Amino acid sequence: MDAIVQKPTLVADSDSPAVVRPSREEALKAVRTLLAWAGDNPDREGLIDTPKRVVDAYAEWFEGYEADPAKELSRTFEDVQGYDDMVLLRDIEVESHCEHHMAPFLGKAYVAYVPTEKVVGISKIARVVEIFSKRLQTQEVLTNQIAGAIESHLKPAGVAVLIDAEHQCMTTRGVHHRHVSTITTRFTGVFKSDPAQMERFLKLARG
Repeated sequence: MDAIVQKPTLVADSDSPAVVRPSREEALKAVRTLLAWAGDNPDREGLIDTPKRVVDAYAEWFEGYEADPAKELSRTFEDVQGYDDMVLLRDIEVESHCEHHMAPFLGKAYVAYVPTEKVVGISKIARVVEIFSKRLQTQEVLTNQIAGAIESHLKPAGVAVLIDAEHQCMTTRGVHHRHVSTITTRFTGVFKSDPAQMERFLKLARG
């Protein structure tokens, strides 16, 4: 009797139901279908290996579904010797895909928090941005998710997130407006209650 193999399930976030991930062969077949739908022959020489390349690219672009931001933020350091000012990371690369058209949006993230009793390695903040970016997203949700993860796991005095990105679904289709960037922000704690802190973050972030 053949063994029953269960396909892995993925959860985009806590508010989404788990979904069964199709097999690699099913994904390859889906790409071949799209190639034919576009009007080309999936069996011609130039397209023979395209399904494999596309599936491999998707595995890289959307690897954030298999990563856990909480794990990245779980290792903290409490020996801050009284440091209670802003920690700011500028120019974190954002490479994501819009959930409406699956088109890329590319830009930069600026993330700050004011620690209370603990800090986290700065690379972990960049990793949190990367994890949430490597999922199907809207920029507004992405901004909230980054701030929410830091707020939840570090319990800081405040969090500030700014993302500035260009959306290919706007530049390469539809209205075809190039060089239009979208800015989203999220402020919590002292960054929201103290206008001076917010202004300081915006000034430092924008250089």
